[in-house]
Amino acid sequence: MSEFLTQIQDHFTFLLACIVIGLVMVGIAKLTERYLPSRRTLSPTRRIAIVGMCSAIAMILYIMDFPVPFIAPPFYKLDFSEVPVLLCGFFLGPSAGISCLGIKVLLKLLVKGTTTAFVGDLANFVVGCALILPATIMYHVHKSRKNAIIGMALGTLVMAVFGSLFNAVYLIPKFAQLYGMPVEAIIGMGNAIHSSIDSVYSLAALCVAPLNLVKGVMISVLTLLLYKHIEKPLFKAD
Repeated sequence: MSEFLTQIQDHFTFLLACIVIGLVMVGIAKLTERYLPSRRTLSPTRRIAIVGMCSAIAMILYIMDFPVPFIAPPFYKLDFSEVPVLLCGFFLGPSAGISCLGIKVLLKLLVKGTTTAFVGDLANFVVGCALILPATIMYHVHKSRKNAIIGMALGTLVMAVFGSLFNAVYLIPKFAQLYGMPVEAIIGMGNAIHSSIDSVYSLAALCVAPLNLVKGVMISVLTLLLYKHIEKPLFKAD
């Protein structure tokens, strides 16, 4: 009985951490928007419709994730769901991008549930924010192709560094705790790919960082190719 209560407490604490992190990310986005140049003025209804549409597309892409076994263990998966999130953030601003990212994760949980004790879903949101916030903030400082490229490059770098540290310090130990898998077993999965992996830090550095770099580059290229072509038909921009 005490073990069951401990598990409930652990999951509740993790859920609370997810909520706090989400609120902090939204707060950062809202705060930065106060100092950015004026953004598009849209009716609340149209803004909600755009965020909802992008979130739904992102959720579908999120479900279509796939492992990259030659880079990272199979529980780390690659997806392109941040592409519509970035498009939404570029069009409406950082807070819309973060909202879209959060709604995407919630929709995925409702449709598919979780296979990682919610740790993977929190990781997708938090690490996604590390890409979305720098990219959309930089773009909205001065809207240009150059700033979009700089923003996405910065976001990719932040995502790779922050994602690695966040995995090593919090996510991998928490996944092991909530999923009932020894940390040594997770490290062993990484060691099967890179023989030099012998800790959560080397796992994060040699598996998580490269995966996030690949993901960031691919998402950035796709976003750059798509944005101007779909801005008018998708967002009905002037």
